[in-house]
Amino acid sequence: MKRQKPFKRGAGILLAISSLPSPYGIGTLGESAYKFVDFLKKAGQSYWQVLPIGPTSYGDSPYQSFSAFAGNPYFIDLVSLAQDGLLRREDIEAFDWEEDKEKVDYKKLYDYRFNILRMAYKNSDHKETDEYKKFCINNECWLDNFSEFMAIKKHFGDKSWQDWPYDIRMKKADACEELLKNLEDEIDFIKFCQFKFFGQWKKLKDYANRSGIKIIGDIPIYVSPDSTDVWAGKEEFELDKEGKMINVAGVPPDEFSDDGQKWGNPLYNWNEMEKNGFTWWKLRMEFSARMFDVIRIDHFIGVERYYSVSAGSKNAKNGIWKKGPGIRLLNAVSEVIGSTKIIAEDLGAVTPAVTRLRLKAGYPGMKILEYAFSTDSNNQNLPHNFEKECVVYGGTHDNETLAGYFKRPSAKEADFAREYLNVKTNKKLAWATIRAGYASVAALCIFQMQDFLELDNSARMNFPSTVGGNWQWRLKPEDICNELAEKIYKLAKIYGRVEEE
Repeated sequence: MKRQKPFKRGAGILLAISSLPSPYGIGTLGESAYKFVDFLKKAGQSYWQVLPIGPTSYGDSPYQSFSAFAGNPYFIDLVSLAQDGLLRREDIEAFDWEEDKEKVDYKKLYDYRFNILRMAYKNSDHKETDEYKKFCINNECWLDNFSEFMAIKKHFGDKSWQDWPYDIRMKKADACEELLKNLEDEIDFIKFCQFKFFGQWKKLKDYANRSGIKIIGDIPIYVSPDSTDVWAGKEEFELDKEGKMINVAGVPPDEFSDDGQKWGNPLYNWNEMEKNGFTWWKLRMEFSARMFDVIRIDHFIGVERYYSVSAGSKNAKNGIWKKGPGIRLLNAVSEVIGSTKIIAEDLGAVTPAVTRLRLKAGYPGMKILEYAFSTDSNNQNLPHNFEKECVVYGGTHDNETLAGYFKRPSAKEADFAREYLNVKTNKKLAWATIRAGYASVAALCIFQMQDFLELDNSARMNFPSTVGGNWQWRLKPEDICNELAEKIYKLAKIYGRVEEE
């Protein structure tokens, strides 16, 4: 395979689209997104890393989406729809969108958002436009299946597809055709939402790129069990003849969990995928390469080896490691992504084989500074141990904020961190950690927006292995300010992370 070229030295900020300010319940692809791009430019940044942008299901996790391709309708900017003449501002304001502007209320979004989007749909003549027709043709590899899947899901009261009647669950042509005739309007509405989402996304990405900002997209290696990808492509997953999962993904017991973690995502039928030339993966990665400038593959370890847990097991104790597709998959991916680059999330049970695969492909791995201060100078997350081809983070969406983390380290960790970072008080540790990341040899340096704002764990994005209360944090409009941008710019400039125009 052709080895990926190294990244130029640079820096970026991690912020979910959902976390942007807006008066309508959740961050969108509207005005605040453009203001954040301007903020990034003023701050000397080259990258904006987002979380997965697909439609979310129970638990609201962007890592458990109904589709590996579709966009989240919640992110469609309503003001832009009003400017297009599809809504009146009074229609939008008629809904009681939020009580707490600092958190996303997903229940309200579920209750309200689709009602207002249906108003826009009823007022639209999109089906007659060349732009819409072109959109449908360019996305036919996933759009019809997704729209039909979501329409059927709504028809059956939002139940998982594995709980649908047998003929529909197994996608029997005659049964589906009869049902889908009655769902044509709902299918058209779902396509309309995707059309508007991707139209707004393209405008935002083009603006970001013109401003010198590249978008880093985040894709989970596995798909949700309740997704159109599994329903429409059963032969490519480890499912039985009834469409039920045989084995699922997870990780074995470790120091953090005696039972391991049973994630529940269906495993790929890698033999079947390889027989057809990894077609689904090629489509997914080619699509992602159009959406993003850089793709971060979550749980890259699973490409080289993966942990298989019986679907009927209560926990992940008795799972087994199996060999993944490795370089064969990466060769297929490299054929379709063009100049788009990849970051490998290689955290966890990394083996020498995983590292060899990553290095062969030229993908940078990740370093996490919150994992660094174990009082061991050989810790590979300490900046003096970095190799140049890596991406350093303070923490990921699954970690504490830096300010939150440094409120409760052990005495030994705090002592070591203060000595290593050359500060006298714990209060200064968060910014000292950011400085250490910027000063390091790591090609890219990315911190969460919460860390620059020195917010505690009330601003944490996710607590792994919990359901509810996650993915809710939002920026305040005043947080996107020139004073903070100038502070970050000085740091980026000092340590050579500002790309010259």
